[in-house]
Amino acid sequence: MARHPIEVDARGLPPLGMPAADFLRDYWQKKPLLIRSAFPDFVSPLAPEDLAGLACEDGVLARIISHDRRRDHYALRTGPFDEAEFPGLPDHDWTLLVQDVDKWDADVRALLPAFGFLPRWRVDDIMVSFAAPGGSVGAHVDQYDVFLLQAHGHRRWQIDARPNPPADFRDDVEIKLLRDFAPSHEWVLAPGDMLYLPPGVPHHGVAEDACLTFSIGMRAPSVAELMVDLAEHLAAQLPEETRYADPDLVPPTDPTEIDAAALERVRAALVGLRELPDAALRDWFGGFMTTYRSAGDIAAPPRPLRPADIERRLQAGGRLVRHPHARHAWARAGRGGVLYAHGDAFAMGTASARALAAADELDAAALARLDARGRAALEVLAARGHYAIAPARRRR
Repeated sequence: MARHPIEVDARGLPPLGMPAADFLRDYWQKKPLLIRSAFPDFVSPLAPEDLAGLACEDGVLARIISHDRRRDHYALRTGPFDEAEFPGLPDHDWTLLVQDVDKWDADVRALLPAFGFLPRWRVDDIMVSFAAPGGSVGAHVDQYDVFLLQAHGHRRWQIDARPNPPADFRDDVEIKLLRDFAPSHEWVLAPGDMLYLPPGVPHHGVAEDACLTFSIGMRAPSVAELMVDLAEHLAAQLPEETRYADPDLVPPTDPTEIDAAALERVRAALVGLRELPDAALRDWFGGFMTTYRSAGDIAAPPRPLRPADIERRLQAGGRLVRHPHARHAWARAGRGGVLYAHGDAFAMGTASARALAAADELDAAALARLDARGRAALEVLAARGHYAIAPARRRR
């Protein structure tokens, strides 16, 4: 038996079939893994009709990809869609994909704690796809980790797990599909089965019957994206009068040459990029990773929540519920902590920063445990729409 098999049965130890530390050591960003019964007896919290309805809403990122098998042609359309379009679609060879379903559906979002063995700020979204029989988006490769959970029906997955697989793209379609794809493994996934793929593994999924697949994708910004955002972040803090300067200039041998001295002055001017203090790097990265990549600012309520109202409502049994689009994380800063929320930073004690980053809901007891700076940050975020008050739960 292989030391690190490519297929395991997770019954008795979901969702990975092994301790999380073993998975992270042997598979994470290293090799694919098919996990049978990752979610035993799984029943999809979402019906195809619900997904179609969501794809018709403004602000929802939705696509339909159709495949013409005779010509091997893929056509892409983007939403929002009209509800009247769906009854007219064929009974085969098309796929509806909707991003960020966890932001719109609480039952889908409830799957995320099962992936608590990963940093929460690394999880990007849960994309849900419905595919009619034969539906596929073509052979492709993702540059981020993804867990493909079969939610309903059956999908045949083929992957190429060999080292250095071909990576050239077709030039006859408007989506990035691989020109050459030679699978090394093939499986049919049933509800509750899950396929983990690290970045760069070519894969191709085809619906055996009408099926739903949940894709839990990780946020993995490119180094180029990080460099651009960091440069823009630092540039915004520099005064206009900070410029390239050469007070040590001497008459040049050749006035058209960019000489070594000039390059050294450029290097000195950009020293901030090379010698960024830890605190500055932390604050930039915390803001970058908590900025929701697919939407604008969270809208503030017409009547901002006042601190007295929050306390009164929570004492009566209400709860502060975090907006599903709000991304929070925290970091240590000296003896204290910093909460990062939607790009902003709030200093407070570590216990308060940890609590506000982790909690989707806060009750009166949780509010009372926050320190003064934590409560002040919560009040600011509530006024901005990051939290809403939900009524007390009814007793059954």
